[in-house]
Parts: sequence; C-alpha cells; structure tokens
Amino acid sequence: MPVDTKQKVSVIGLGYIGLPTAALIARGGCQVVGVDVSPHVVETVNSGRVHIEEVDLDGLVQGVVSRGNLRASLDVEPSDVFIIAVPTPVSEDRAPDISYVLKAASTVAPVLKAGDTIILESTSPVGTTEQMRDVIASLRPDLKMPGKGVQGDIAIAYCPERVLPGRILVELIDNDRCIGGITPRCARKALGFYRQFVRGQCITTTARAAEMVKLVENSFRDVNIAFANELSVIAEGMGIDVWEVIRLANRHPRVNILQPGPGVGGHCIAVDPWFIVHGDPENARIIRTAREVNDAKTDHVVTRASDMVDDYPGEDIACLGLAFKANIDDFRESPAVKVAARLARRYGRRVKLVEPHAQALPMEFAGTGAELMDLDTALEQCGLFVILVDHDMFKSVPIDERAGKAVYDTRGIWSDQPPRIVTPAPGRVAL
Repeated sequence: MPVDTKQKVSVIGLGYIGLPTAALIARGGCQVVGVDVSPHVVETVNSGRVHIEEVDLDGLVQGVVSRGNLRASLDVEPSDVFIIAVPTPVSEDRAPDISYVLKAASTVAPVLKAGDTIILESTSPVGTTEQMRDVIASLRPDLKMPGKGVQGDIAIAYCPERVLPGRILVELIDNDRCIGGITPRCARKALGFYRQFVRGQCITTTARAAEMVKLVENSFRDVNIAFANELSVIAEGMGIDVWEVIRLANRHPRVNILQPGPGVGGHCIAVDPWFIVHGDPENARIIRTAREVNDAKTDHVVTRASDMVDDYPGEDIACLGLAFKANIDDFRESPAVKVAARLARRYGRRVKLVEPHAQALPMEFAGTGAELMDLDTALEQCGLFVILVDHDMFKSVPIDERAGKAVYDTRGIWSDQPPRIVTPAPGRVAL
C-alpha cells in the first residue's frame, strides 16, 4: 500500500519502541514528530543521534532527520495520527501503573480534531484503551467518542508491538500485528495506517482482546521459562547436568524446553504477567506461580554464587553480563543486574563487572566499590566467574583461557569446563 506522505504522525514516547517506530514511519515519507519529556532525548534525536542501542537505528535516524522527515519536540502538535508508546510499569505491590498512558492522552486531547486516529502501543492491562478514551472525552466534550453505539469523530485503537531487541527494525516491519479498535471502524482506520509500512499480516479485533493478546504472549513465555528455571534448580540438587537433560529431552518431536537462566528480565516478560494476575488474582494461579518461580531463581543464583565465593576468600569475582538478554544494552528488570548488585554489596571491591555493552555501571552499583572491567583483564585477574548473560563475546572464550577458574554458569555456555576442586569448610559441600 502506498504511503500517504501528506499524513503527519506524532509518536509520544521516544524509547525502545517509540524511536524505531517514528524513524520507520519517517523513512516512508511521512512527516513525523517524536515527543518526549526528556530534553536530552529531544536534543539527541534532533542532532541525528540516538540515545539507545539498536541495530541500524543510528543510521536510520540520522538519515530521516537530515531529510527533514523526523524531528523531536517536548510539546505535542496537531497531527493526523498519534501513536502512544510510553512506559507502563508495575508499582511496588505489583499493580499496573497506567498513569503515563493517561497523561499522554491528556496532552494529546487539546490538539485533536475530527478525523484523527489515536493508537496505543504500550503494553497495558485490559480496559486501558477505553480508559484513555474516557480521559479524552472528559477533556474534549466537543468531540464524539467512539463506542457504546457511536462511531465517533476520532478513531481510537490498540496495537502492541511484537519485537525482539537487536531485531526491532526488522520485526516492526515483518511481524504480524494485532489491531484492536474501540469499534470495528476504529480498527479499520488503524489497519489502513499500519498497512503503509508493515509487511506482516494485520489482523483486526476489539481493543480489549488485543490488550489481552499482548499480555498472554508474554505470560506464555514466562510460564515456559519458569519450567526451565525450576527444572535447573531440581537438577542441580540431584547432581544432574540440566543442559544435557534439556538437550536430550528436546529430541522428542513434541518437546521444546527453553533454556534456564538467572531469572527473567526486560520490561515485558518480567512485568506483563502481573497485569493478568492483578485483573483476576483468584484464577491466575499458574501465571502467578511462574512469576514467583522466576523471581526465586534469582535468589537461588545469589545463594549459589555466594557459596562459591565464600570457598575462595582471597580471589576476585568476575560477573559476566548485566543485560537482561544476550547481545543487547538493555538492563531493564535484568536478573543479571540484581544478582551482580547483591554480590557487589556483599563483597565490594572484589566484584568485577564485565559488560561489553555498557559504558558505565547502572545506579544499582553506586557505593559498592565494584568496577567495570573488560573481559581480557578479568580473565587475567579473576579466579571466580559467575556467568549471568550469554553474550557472544563470552561464548568465544576457549577452555584453555579459563583453565583453573572456578565457575558458576547460569547460562550453560561454559558447561565443558571441568570443576575446580576445593576442600570444603566444615559443614559445607564443595561445588
């Protein structure tokens, strides 16, 4: 479908989803305004640079900014399409916080005109799109809102992203999209917009169904990861190599067990299941348990790593990786950060952090004395290694370079390493 280059698009929120989305739409020829509350983000984008790391994003942003198709602003402007891509965190009691979404809706409301389309992309609890509509309705009584038998002067829809960090630009184009409208007409209006730059199938439904689809996708993954993480703890207690067990079990034609790790991270999988639990706490039993299993795995890793460190009181500890998954610079909700920070608070300057995608340490390490170190220096200086992320750089270390090291590997990438034998202290068991 040809792109309507006369269409002006505003993207509210220039984070990991908003900025790549804005840049892709701008590449098609639309005039795009990216809106963010951070002056630093606005200044960075307007200079043709990026504040996040994503494959090919820097070149794309530089190109569309230089051509005048993308600019950033602190203020919302009149547009034809508004895409809201702001954070939806959970509070300390694990209740979803949609205040950023409702705030974005209230800032868009004054500039709306009949015929505009508003699309929420933020992962949200069921019913959020309707709440967003109600906020706009309260601020713009002159506009008819869609729903309850009324087509409305504007279209409001929900369309969540389905992307993998490191492949965001590719997957925003190629992956199927689920588009939920407040009314079928709203869904069709949003469908027409996405068809301009999405090659995957665009399937319409209701807003509430689309909201649930996104939560279900991430909860499904969380439940399956929880099975692998629970299995890893059980196998460890029995003295069995969990990586071999999974490898052999997956030879069954209908079994596909995922790989365990130190927990679950990222802004999606570690957060979104709580939205379902909060919506129906009585019946979301498996989903709640999976979240608890994955959180408990992080505690287990801290305990096991500490046991190893205590057996080698004079040696430095290299924690390999801080990102929430391999080969990215995203530390949001990262179990690796949680493990390494707890070790740093306990062992201080003995802890060395190896993260090739970080220029500085996250704030969790302030005051601990832990320092950032490159991999080669860590291999030379450290006797203990806790592998938390399976970055390709870590996989490339041959066994002779890590000979004689004591290793606790939560990712199974150095599973060929023979154990370093020590005499346990009284009442302890050697690792």
